[in-house]
Amino acid sequence: MKQIVQDLQMGKTQVVELPIPMVGPNQIGIRTSKTLISSGTERMLIDFSKASLLGKARQQPEKVKVVFDKIKTDGLVPTIEAVTNKLGAPMPLGYSNVGHVVSIGKHVSNFAVGDRVLSNGPHAEYVSVSKNLCVKVPDDVSDEEAVFGVIGAIALQSIRLINPTLGETVAVFGLGLVGLLTIQLLRANGCRVIGIDFDKKKLAHAQSFGAEIISLSKNTDPVPSAIRFSRGRGVDAVIIATATDSDKPIQQAAQMSRKRGRVVLVGTAGLKINRTDFFEKEITFQVSCSYGPGRYDQNFEDNGVDYPFGFVRWTEQRNFEAVLDSISDKTLKLENLVSNTFNVSDAPSAYEYLSKNKSSLGIIIEYNGSTAANLEVVKRFDATPSNHKAKAGEITVGVLGAGNYASRVLIPCFKNFNINFKSIVSASGLTGHSVANKFDFQYISSDANAVINDPDINTLIIATRHDSHASYTLKALQAGKNIFVEKPLCITLDELDLIKKNVAAAQGEQRQKPIITVGFNRRFSPHIKKIRQLLMEVPGPKTFILTVNAGDIPSDHWTQNKGIGGGRIIGEMCHFLDLLRFLADQPIKGWRCDKMSSENSDTITVTLTFFDGSLGTIHYFSNGHRSYVKERIQIFAQGRILELDNFRSLRGYGWNSFSKMKLWHQDKGQNNCVGAFLTAVKEGTEPPIPLSEIFEVSKICIEIANLDIDSVSNN
Repeated sequence: MKQIVQDLQMGKTQVVELPIPMVGPNQIGIRTSKTLISSGTERMLIDFSKASLLGKARQQPEKVKVVFDKIKTDGLVPTIEAVTNKLGAPMPLGYSNVGHVVSIGKHVSNFAVGDRVLSNGPHAEYVSVSKNLCVKVPDDVSDEEAVFGVIGAIALQSIRLINPTLGETVAVFGLGLVGLLTIQLLRANGCRVIGIDFDKKKLAHAQSFGAEIISLSKNTDPVPSAIRFSRGRGVDAVIIATATDSDKPIQQAAQMSRKRGRVVLVGTAGLKINRTDFFEKEITFQVSCSYGPGRYDQNFEDNGVDYPFGFVRWTEQRNFEAVLDSISDKTLKLENLVSNTFNVSDAPSAYEYLSKNKSSLGIIIEYNGSTAANLEVVKRFDATPSNHKAKAGEITVGVLGAGNYASRVLIPCFKNFNINFKSIVSASGLTGHSVANKFDFQYISSDANAVINDPDINTLIIATRHDSHASYTLKALQAGKNIFVEKPLCITLDELDLIKKNVAAAQGEQRQKPIITVGFNRRFSPHIKKIRQLLMEVPGPKTFILTVNAGDIPSDHWTQNKGIGGGRIIGEMCHFLDLLRFLADQPIKGWRCDKMSSENSDTITVTLTFFDGSLGTIHYFSNGHRSYVKERIQIFAQGRILELDNFRSLRGYGWNSFSKMKLWHQDKGQNNCVGAFLTAVKEGTEPPIPLSEIFEVSKICIEIANLDIDSVSNN
């Protein structure tokens, strides 16, 4: 299928060929007929992508500081790689989509195949969208009209925030699509409206919708005119629907407002507020969040949990419905708001038109409809068909997951060893596309099962969300594949037991047992190898203190979801439990866990005891500052000390033959870990990390994560 994306690094708009996205349990699969370019939002994104690196930095100064902090802690090379990877990822464009339902998830009951729907899907022939971000289109509303529904919901949400009453006076800054739809909806609420813009054509549209207008083309001050229009009292409310970095709109909005007026920002503008204007009039200022309540709420959008109708009357989904109803009864007039129409194949011309025509409003993208309605696997559109079959001893790899860590770290490490990449899987197909091009995969897919069962593939990298690791590992075992799982191995004890049983069965049935490892890479870093070598000189128990400045992750992030990410103890702290298990070179005899509080359960201290008497303490803290080193390891052994900072600098105290070891850049052992795994696969030797240790660490992490109390021990 075709999808429109923006290259943020090169500034190019592209139409790429992708597999049809998979449909999740709370999603709807849609074959697109029309999408609408959001002229303000998408023009800003195009302009940003065309800016130089310095220009991009100037537009996002808050991210520049984050980059400098990362240089201090991780080094220059990893930071450059991270920034380049971020800018190199293609950006999907669009969020107003009309089409027909072609498939539904198992938890979807209020839609059926064949329904015509409006959604916030991107510019693509096929999209998968949350059931709470779709609504059915009334029969008397055409596709060309319905496609304005999502942008209309943005306008409607800004109006709900000012809560207008009949007869109030409202000023609207910015008369693009959002501004013009806002004017019509305000007029339907019985408001007197004044529209403010530079563009003559847009002002004419506003006037045709019943608004008074103020032109800014001659540096006109809109404040006196707006006050006169309000009969000298000041306007009741102002909606700012501009796309600018100027502070003028918000300053002028305050000056033209009456005492206790309301100002809502729905677009973008500078936010340098004159305190006196707001203070003396007690003006309320609020930023409108997209389509309405539910936006960016993972539980609402991803998990499909609706807000109770009696308590949240207008969610983003119900705002979609209200706009479509307004189109149906002709409250919203759209016939003069379409500036041009393009076919999806000619999308670059559509965005060139958008850039050159500042007066343009609605630009519609049309889709002819793919004949491959059931296609789940497509070869890369620029790939040469290959009849290559894996030979004995040759490693051919399939990758499940094309996220940031997989694309930036894991796949480049495997590429360093010249293995054959066959296929990469991503749910949407888009992230897989850029990775496939960069690392020369033969095809991309949105169907993991097709790749797992590909007879040419003998080795799998599993780098998907954590809740799928166990199921994919089990399927890969049954298919006889070698498996590299990006941690964790699993997120429940039942999954762990099932994997143990299947590993035992696979090893018993096959002549050459599959190699399985988890990406516990830190034990393979040059510094840790040196530490292990030095500790071999010291008999007897040791003490380990490992401090992790983990940083805060919002509670609604998928990694914090117990059912999806398993939480940070399972998802990340497993690294450090494995590291101490490796350094102690002893089984864990017992453990104790102390959590700061139930509300901040990823700020914890875990104390380990080992069978030789060694002690290990892991301080995993989310309440620190990013400018401090992320990981520090201190080891006390028979009057000697080792201290490792951030896998860059190791210092020794009291050692006769060692004082320090410093690298130019951070090395957490990812490359060595992959190399050890591939060597085991080629030579048929034991896995680089004993499975007994992987199972031991996984079990303890899951037990700690499942604790419901703040302090407990297991000895």
